Amino acid sequence: MAAWVIAAITAARLLWLAFQTTGLYPDEAQYWFWSRHLALGYYSKPPLVAWLIAFTTGVFGNGEFAVRLSAPLLHAAASWFVYAIGTRLYDRRIGYWSALAYVTLPGVSLSAFLISTDAVLLPCWAAALYGFIRAREASATGWWVVTGCAIGLGLLAKYAMVYWLISAFGFVLLRPSERRHLNGLCLATAIAVLFYLPNLWWNWSHGFATYLHTRDNAELSGTLFHPGGLGEFLLSQLGVFGPLYFLAMLALFLAPTRFGGPPARLLTAFAWPTLAIVTIVSLLSRAQPNWAAPAYVSAVILVVEAALTRGWRRTVIFSIALHLGAAVAVFGGSEIIANAGLDVPAKLDPLHRLRGWHTLGDTVASELAAHPGLRLMADDREILAALIYYVRPHPFSAVAWDPLPGISNQWDLENNLSRHRGESFLAVTLHNLAQQMRPDFAELIRLKTIDIKSGPGGGQSYVLYIARDYRGASDDQK
Repeated sequence: MAAWVIAAITAARLLWLAFQTTGLYPDEAQYWFWSRHLALGYYSKPPLVAWLIAFTTGVFGNGEFAVRLSAPLLHAAASWFVYAIGTRLYDRRIGYWSALAYVTLPGVSLSAFLISTDAVLLPCWAAALYGFIRAREASATGWWVVTGCAIGLGLLAKYAMVYWLISAFGFVLLRPSERRHLNGLCLATAIAVLFYLPNLWWNWSHGFATYLHTRDNAELSGTLFHPGGLGEFLLSQLGVFGPLYFLAMLALFLAPTRFGGPPARLLTAFAWPTLAIVTIVSLLSRAQPNWAAPAYVSAVILVVEAALTRGWRRTVIFSIALHLGAAVAVFGGSEIIANAGLDVPAKLDPLHRLRGWHTLGDTVASELAAHPGLRLMADDREILAALIYYVRPHPFSAVAWDPLPGISNQWDLENNLSRHRGESFLAVTLHNLAQQMRPDFAELIRLKTIDIKSGPGGGQSYVLYIARDYRGASDDQK
């Protein structure tokens, strides 16, 4: 029964992806660009998301549907593992409702519509947890191998898979009855390291770019106390996990002696450390709402089991219906209104950042055609990624201009502006940095302004320049 419900929800998501009209989010466009240049690693992320996009676009073409195709399928796989975990630890009823609760989580609904590293990470996390449970039951080497493969793939998806290892080693080492599984866990970890070695080698040969970016992304070098950031992060989790589930999870964590037995302790061990680490980061600097997502793979089973054991089945059903209704209203409603030709205020349209890229790409493509010999350049990583996707033909040789020293994106790393001295560019700018750009070029000619609207109160203005004869003044500082 669970498989049919998950399949129905996944089919509905695939239909929405096939017929919706929004453009790619800039990060999605960047992952697509990576997929055109397959490698063992990339500036800001490990390579698995790009490999998956390369596969889906290789089969179905380079449209938005093909770029995003794996996202709902990956969450369907994660849902199946949630079902398997709930059934193994408890019974089929717990597994069924846990799988439904997971696949309808607000954060999962969003992630199923956008290809991201989270969509790739979560099924790996869930598969590793299921393998860990099976391996512990019989001390079976085969299941430790499965666990290691899942961990290794997770590390190639997102470095947050390290949280899984922290949870697993903490659970095994801190509980005397579990220490007999230490050798098996070490075997799984060794296998995971073998999977991960290619990306480690890539980082070593590229100055450990991804590690440094991950460190900088945490922003732990400034003032280390931001209670406002902590509050914002905790509030955001009401939207990621659902308000009732999140409050129930906190109750379970704060009063562990009142709830559950050994299965609950295992699930807590794979939820609480991740949530605690990310919460601390949110207090010290900042944390994005999705950073704690892996914690909810096991937390959703915890919450559902506690609710059903206490006879609160209707509460679980209500939450599932609430989350499904919210997803339909948020994604389907705004899309229907936009397609009807009505203006949706940007603050009420969660998809407004996905609109307008087609128009911008067509306009920039026309200017490139009207000024042959110019290479595309942008002063913003996200704009550059979107333009490479939406300009036809795709300007894969485009470059980024950045006044700050150092390497700050994939284009700086692989196609640095310093390699193009003497060339001329069509510069698409967002940040009003013309005065900073001017010394880098023999001539900077303002061409036009492009205003892209995304509903009342939304939109961006882009200024186009012809930048002739790059001299390399800013890049010399890098």
